[in-house]
Amino acid sequence: MLIEEGGVSVEVPEARDGASEGADDGVFFNPTQELNRDITVAVLRAYRDREPRVASYLDAMAASGIRGVRAANEGYDATCADVDGEAVELARENFARNDLPGEAVHRDANVEMHEELYDVIDVDPFGTPMPFADAALSNARNLVCVTATDTAPLCGAHFESGVRKYSTVPRNTDYHAEMGLRVLISALVRTAARHDIAAEPICSHVTRHYARTYLELDHRATRADAAIDRLGYVHHCQDCLERDHEFGLIANPPDDEQCPHCGSTRFVTGGPIHLGPIADPEFTAAVRGHVADEMGEAKAARKLLGTVAGELDRPTHYDQHRLCKLWGEPATAMDDFLGDLRDAGFDASHAHYSGTAFKTDASVAEMRDAVFG
Repeated sequence: MLIEEGGVSVEVPEARDGASEGADDGVFFNPTQELNRDITVAVLRAYRDREPRVASYLDAMAASGIRGVRAANEGYDATCADVDGEAVELARENFARNDLPGEAVHRDANVEMHEELYDVIDVDPFGTPMPFADAALSNARNLVCVTATDTAPLCGAHFESGVRKYSTVPRNTDYHAEMGLRVLISALVRTAARHDIAAEPICSHVTRHYARTYLELDHRATRADAAIDRLGYVHHCQDCLERDHEFGLIANPPDDEQCPHCGSTRFVTGGPIHLGPIADPEFTAAVRGHVADEMGEAKAARKLLGTVAGELDRPTHYDQHRLCKLWGEPATAMDDFLGDLRDAGFDASHAHYSGTAFKTDASVAEMRDAVFG
């Protein structure tokens, strides 16, 4: 069927449910990923302002080729790669349909990334991106865009799978979406560092059933060291919900493995995860400014990016309803709740993970005193 998206017309297979493009059973198109693609285009626009020399873009798992076609429509020298011959032919037809220059190659993504250099590489596989991380991070010049749809391993719900795929200890906490994003960034940062490359997240978000991050690369070993220094561990109490974090690749949980706040033995440690910022607020605000009215998900994209840009730089978020249930108190309006925290002298902000997610530098006990006295 023929669809219109972001100013281009593309032929795509009949839509079916799924988490991402690139499943193994034929050419795949997911209409629910339009928000992802709209934000990607806005990132490409904002990044060209940041680094005017960027020109080439690789859609490493092209499927219908819609990402590559939209990148070409933005003036990028776009290439679509896929192991499915039908997908390659469809991508070629879609470039031609829009009278856009672009190349579609019938090639394994890892082979293409190892043998050709690109300014921007987009890795949007079905499931984990880690089998493609080495090739992408070691051969992109400037920017690597990564989607992960295997949220259960990322957030610790499928614990053993998360350990295997991401070489970390993921924990299924009440901030599981953020845990998944930080597990993903940590694994990508460590992968890049093996090649003496620093991978810095300049925009990231979790939406529906996927995590998405945009990593700017710096090819200096000293910057790779600094990126590693932003990794560490979270110590989390599953009863009182207090948590703490520490930087470093060696965890130091309490000796008695009990919560220092309530004494609970349901005290877990997760990591190494990325503890630094998930986005550059100034760049994310610029991305928001490049969201165009004609984009199908413009309203959602602007709201999401505005929240990400304004998030407090803390490595975990809280859920207001979960806390109020713990305290036996009624949940107040979120803006009033955050206002009470600020009035008490704490920093506080919304977080994009859900409507009741927020970040603050207050402890759980301090939050209760500030809001409910």
